[in-house]
Amino acid sequence: MYRRIAVLALAVAAVTACQSTEPVAPSLTRQLSTQKALDPAPAPTETDALAISANIQALHMPYGTLADPGFASSDPASPDYNTLTTYNRMGDGAIWTGHYLAAESYHYASTQSADALAAVRTAMNGVQSLVDVTALTDPDVLARSWIPQNSQYIDKVRADEGHNGMYATTYNGQDVYWIGATSRDQYSGIFFGLAVAYDFVPDATLQAQAAGLVTRLLDYLLAHGWSVQMPDGSFSTMFMGRPDQQLALLQIGRHMNPQYEPIYTAFAAANAAAVSAPVRAECQDTYGSYFKFNLDYITLFDLVRLEPAGSPFAPFYTNAYNVLRNCTAKHQNAHFNMIDRALRTANGNRDSDTRNFLGLWLLRSRRDYFTDVSNKYAVCGTNQACDIVAVNDRPNTDFLWQRSPQLLYGGDQGLVETAGIDYLLPYWMGRKYGVISP
Repeated sequence: MYRRIAVLALAVAAVTACQSTEPVAPSLTRQLSTQKALDPAPAPTETDALAISANIQALHMPYGTLADPGFASSDPASPDYNTLTTYNRMGDGAIWTGHYLAAESYHYASTQSADALAAVRTAMNGVQSLVDVTALTDPDVLARSWIPQNSQYIDKVRADEGHNGMYATTYNGQDVYWIGATSRDQYSGIFFGLAVAYDFVPDATLQAQAAGLVTRLLDYLLAHGWSVQMPDGSFSTMFMGRPDQQLALLQIGRHMNPQYEPIYTAFAAANAAAVSAPVRAECQDTYGSYFKFNLDYITLFDLVRLEPAGSPFAPFYTNAYNVLRNCTAKHQNAHFNMIDRALRTANGNRDSDTRNFLGLWLLRSRRDYFTDVSNKYAVCGTNQACDIVAVNDRPNTDFLWQRSPQLLYGGDQGLVETAGIDYLLPYWMGRKYGVISP
């Protein structure tokens, strides 16, 4: 044990110095809303949240992790409207499984319902599979997703994800492929979900499972100099140059496993002052690569909330969060607002806005129909409004809050259904923090 810790400490010092059956269920897809942006929004309700969660479990977790189903027709009048034909976006299975785990953990924290606890266990086991599936080819590397080799959906998944690398292996006695080229956003989403589950679901078995997964993933990163290598020898990502993300993972690690305390402290002493630098750089462009802000929010969520009061590092983390909030607070983003509520006190205007944004989300289509609202907003660039586009006018996407609020058009043929985690997570956080009433 001591030798293992020493190896990990040396790794940090070096860095510092330099399953299932195919799902069959009816879709809960809503029609494309014709509501105008200024129409009153419905109140966000638990009924909607529970229906979305049930639909996720029925249709969006074919092998225990998140994916979006595709259907044979986009016409609601067609008998093939609910005929499942493909699975899509499996390359982001890890990040959204992590977000779903966080959502259901907040669900349990808000209601203590048996269904919520069961959903947490399902999501946690999905995360477990993303770590276990690589055991024979690249132990303790995180997979983006995985799929049985004999799946009826394999051709579409191979076409979409083949460029990421699909590595053949055996998992639970079944021949499968796991999807590689795992990126920092996939790791960040998984650590975010595990940290929320650990803190908001006081179940000893689940907490031990979360701590075990964090330990395995973090040990790998530390032993490999914060780089992730695929079985073919390629490096898919590295955390170097992102002290905010490195410290957040170490923060979560020491929160669950005391062995990381000295490693975290040494790394923070050398790097805490630099945490705001990458965030400040990203805030220079609030339109391009907007997903970066979701990663910043879930990173600073744990970095700030888990740092003890009076810590010499806390001011650096708080400053970085303030930079982030100052450049995104006006983006009409329910997810970012709820993280702000978790880290700060209640704010009547922000919290009222959050309820309104979630209500407007309910007016949106769950299918990826192409939409274009260029005739409703002043245009300041290619697919860029001069101001913020109302939530119910924004194009359908995988997770609304990681897309620019200035997008004017987007979508596809209306065949793919989004999961709705972008409603679930801020809704249940809102319930937990008193922003939304039962």
